[in-house]
Amino acid sequence: MTLHDFRQQADAVRSIPLETVLTHWGAQRDRRDRHQWRTERGPLSVTGAKFFNWHRHEGGGGAIDLVMHLSGWDVQVAVGWLQQHLAAAAAAAPATPACSPPSSAGSDARAKPGPRLPVANRANLQRVRHYLTEQRCLAAGVLEPLIEAGKVYADRRANAVFLMVAGKANRPIGAELRGTGQRMWRGLAPGTCKDAGYFWVGVAGSDKIVLCESAIDAISCFQLHATELHIGCICISTAGVRPDPPWLYPLLARGYDIYCGFDDDQPGNAASCQMIRKTPAIKRLRPPAHDWNDALLASR
Repeated sequence: MTLHDFRQQADAVRSIPLETVLTHWGAQRDRRDRHQWRTERGPLSVTGAKFFNWHRHEGGGGAIDLVMHLSGWDVQVAVGWLQQHLAAAAAAAPATPACSPPSSAGSDARAKPGPRLPVANRANLQRVRHYLTEQRCLAAGVLEPLIEAGKVYADRRANAVFLMVAGKANRPIGAELRGTGQRMWRGLAPGTCKDAGYFWVGVAGSDKIVLCESAIDAISCFQLHATELHIGCICISTAGVRPDPPWLYPLLARGYDIYCGFDDDQPGNAASCQMIRKTPAIKRLRPPAHDWNDALLASR
């Protein structure tokens, strides 16, 4: 089987509803909460195409990730199992876009639900603050203004929440989430549409923007440039490796100097090349280590 053939198979089964996978796997839905499922790996919370295991602090998105989580199999075995057992469900599953398109004036406003942002929990803020300053080495002088502005906070499960916004009014459109426990975990708040906006930190009015793969990397990149290189800039998180986020082009049109600061690894370098090939005005800015937070940790 060629790589192209495997990708086609994976694309065909990825959008199978998670409820279908769980039912076929033998999981039990909670009678009191239809979003909760009991599995051999522990209770799962399911929201659309996303799932999270709170006992194991692990989560993901799509049918393939779910089967890998439930079974411990690698991606090839998981795709094969889905094809063998749920091929009919794969054929019937609709394609799932990254987010719904903006509704027209005559459409039903209920067709596009907004993001369900985690509620801030001040009791867990110290744990999040300790994680970000002690384990991630983010400076209090950089972090505290973000906390005071409500751009970084703690939720009821002590996840670090990084608010994603859109437009000059900084309208909230979602959030990046980062677990602060022993198991590393990252995800997005339910309903987040990455195409609509981003998390950002920096000097308002700066003409330089650095694109990073996560909110923690964006804060780390800003901290390195502001405190060590004495360069004022704005650092934006793309919430993952994304070579062509739609909100990038309005920023280019406004005359910003934009640098692609994705991780110095195969996915980051490949996405950077794709971005620069499409938009030559963007320049590559490799972090001095694997990513900007690794560079910040190495500088301490």
